Amino acid sequence: MIETERLTLRGWRAEDVESFHAMAQDAEVMRHIGPSETRRESRRAWRRMAAAQARYGHCFWAVERRADRTFIGLCGLLPLPRPIAGEVEIGWRLGRAHWGRGYAHEAATACLEWAWEHLDVPTIAAVTVPGNTRSRLLMERLGMTRVIGGDFDHPELEAGDPLRRHLLYRIARPTRG
Repeated sequence: MIETERLTLRGWRAEDVESFHAMAQDAEVMRHIGPSETRRESRRAWRRMAAAQARYGHCFWAVERRADRTFIGLCGLLPLPRPIAGEVEIGWRLGRAHWGRGYAHEAATACLEWAWEHLDVPTIAAVTVPGNTRSRLLMERLGMTRVIGGDFDHPELEAGDPLRRHLLYRIARPTRG
């Protein structure tokens, strides 16, 4: 569990599935991610996060607001699949009611601090689609830079899919001294 001034990042609970599923029904939240998810897909995502936590010691954790313990989204770290396997990704998704309050920045900053303390990796990566300006700006505020020549097409999406092209951002482990 990671605590910040306003947030708790923690492992997933069964009761998170309904809130996560509701967030996945919001077309604006899913605009740069993909189609809305069924309840079954939301439950599968919950199980994937629990399995990742057990296997790696981290996942895209559930994020709740400390003041009232409201589930507001997810943020965390996962190994990236192909075509950039071998890297650890930082990712986030918040419910629209929680946008514009600095929660994503606060959670992502805490995740990066956790990563540098607990993971033996030289860099952390992030990916997004070109149209996701909010995520791109957050990546830059976190100190991430776009990897020139690192853009790629998502291998599971068909040609012509507006979400196929992905941009790769990266941040290096801070130097000590």
